[in-house]
Amino acid sequence: MNAQTDRKPSPAALEPRRLSSAVTGQTGVIVGVFADPSFNVGGVDCAELERRLLEAGFVEGARVTLLHEGPLGGDPIAVRLDDMRVAIRRREAHGVLVQFDGGA
Repeated sequence: MNAQTDRKPSPAALEPRRLSSAVTGQTGVIVGVFADPSFNVGGVDCAELERRLLEAGFVEGARVTLLHEGPLGGDPIAVRLDDMRVAIRRREAHGVLVQFDGGA
């Protein structure tokens, strides 16, 4: 048995995280869209942000990969969302929960 292949990710590594915390190259599956009411999204209420994200294709089960980060503070971000590319602000990406591959 190989120690590398036998190692299981920690329970914390299996927790879904916000898309806004991703780094370039990370890939995962969307597990939900839940806007955080305490996170300011430029005057857009939570229900409206969730609706916009869902209409853009950020739906449960979609594969997402962070492709590019903007030059100033890493904003906006470009993601591959299934077979399309989408650019969004990190504050909007904060409403998307992702289970990243390999617990990364």
